Amino acid sequence: MDFQWMAWTLETALFFGVIAALLLAYTVWGLVSPSVPRRGWLPMPTGRGDRLFLGLMGSAWINLAWLGLTEAPQGIAVGLSLLFMLVIGRWG
Repeated sequence: MDFQWMAWTLETALFFGVIAALLLAYTVWGLVSPSVPRRGWLPMPTGRGDRLFLGLMGSAWINLAWLGLTEAPQGIAVGLSLLFMLVIGRWG
C-alpha cells in the first residue's frame, strides 16, 4: 500500500487500524454484553468503554512523551502503551 500521500508509515497505519478495530470490537461487545460500571483503583466507577478511552488517551500521551523526550525506538513506547492499556483494562 502506498501511504505517501499523507507521509504515513506502515507503523502509523497499523496503529490507527488497531484503534479502529478496538472501537469496533468494543461496540459489538457492548451490544452483546452490556458493561456494568465497577470501581477499580481509578477514582470513579468505569465501564469497559471508559477504561478503553482512558487507556487510549494514556497511550497517546506515552507515545507523544516518548517522541519528545527520547531518541529510543518507538516500539518500546508501543510496548509500554500496551502494558498501560492492559493494566487500566484489568484493574482500572
